[in-house]
Amino acid sequence: MLNFEADPDALQPLVPAGTELDAWQGRVYISLVGFQFRDTRVRGIPIPFHRDFEEVNLRFYVRRALNGTERRGVVFVKELVPRRAIAWTARWCYNENYVRVPMARESMPVPDGSMIAYCWRHRGERYAMGATRCGAGRIPPPDSLAAYITEHYWGYVRRRDGSASEYQVEHPRWTVWEGQSPILQGEMEPLYGRRFAAALAHSPASAFVAGGSAILVRSAGTFAPTPVV
Repeated sequence: MLNFEADPDALQPLVPAGTELDAWQGRVYISLVGFQFRDTRVRGIPIPFHRDFEEVNLRFYVRRALNGTERRGVVFVKELVPRRAIAWTARWCYNENYVRVPMARESMPVPDGSMIAYCWRHRGERYAMGATRCGAGRIPPPDSLAAYITEHYWGYVRRRDGSASEYQVEHPRWTVWEGQSPILQGEMEPLYGRRFAAALAHSPASAFVAGGSAILVRSAGTFAPTPVV
C-alpha cells in the first residue's frame, strides 16, 4: 500500500452522492494498492481459471453519515487485473472501472526484509510498485495512519444516473508491516490522468504491507443524492 497526500479539490468531483471526503489528521490521501485474490468465489461459486489473480487499484477515502452512525469507505478510481473476463464483468455488472493488463507479482529477499512488488504493462509502458516489508508485523493502533488506511469497511461507486452503490466489506483487522524503500515506476498520467499524476509524482507519504485475510463482500444497495432544500 503506497499512500500519497492529495488535493481535496481534485478529488471532490469524483465523490459519490451522499458521501464526503474522509481525512486523517486533516490530510486527504489516495492509495495505490497491490494484492492477490485467492480462492475467489462469486455468490459462493468458484469460477474456473479465475480464482487466483493479482490486482492493483488506485483509491481514495470517503465517509457516509447514516442514522447517527458513520460509515467509512473507499472509492476505486481504476482497478487493474490480468484477466479480460474479470475486467469485463466488473465494468458491466458492477460499474467499476476495471482494466485488463498483463500483470505479475514478485517477491524477493533483500538484506533487511522481503521486497514485494507488482509489475504490469499498459500501452507498451512498464509499470511497477512495491515496498520492502521490514521488522515485525502488528495490528496497528486504532488512531494510526495504518489503521486508517486498512480499516475502511464500506465501498462506494458513482453510478451513471447520479446515484451511488454501497457495499460492505467484512474482514478481521490485518497485521501490518512498515514498508521501506517504496518504488513506483512508469508514467502515471497516461494511466491515471493528470488529476492523479500530480499526487503520484511525489514520494509516498507512507507505505505499508498488510497480511490480508479472508474477505466477504455484501451488497448493501443503491441510494440517490439527497435533495437540497
